[in-house]
Amino acid sequence: MLRSGAELVNSWDVRALDLRPHSPEILSTTDDARAIVLEIPAGESLQDHQVHERAWVTVIDGEVEITTPGGEKVAGGPGLMVEFAPGERHAVFARSTATLEDKAGATDRAAERRASS
Repeated sequence: MLRSGAELVNSWDVRALDLRPHSPEILSTTDDARAIVLEIPAGESLQDHQVHERAWVTVIDGEVEITTPGGEKVAGGPGLMVEFAPGERHAVFARSTATLEDKAGATDRAAERRASS
């Protein structure tokens, strides 16, 4: 961990984590946000689900296809980031073994920090 002024900065090398398929690794969690890393084996899916907060999914490794019940579809590899509105349902299919980072609630937390400054 690094110190920057009075704030503590946490950092992770997500590619170095010992991930198990379909077992989310919780990197950080607070009352209003969390960050996880998840590996999905090739040909498998993270079934249709939703989170209560706004969420961002970033592909770290592999190729995925992300779909919504409304028929929206996006596919991509490392560097792809997809944003979901609070409560929006989605599923993730791994075209090849994929490592994903999911961040939820970050906007709410940033707004709260600005308001308290």
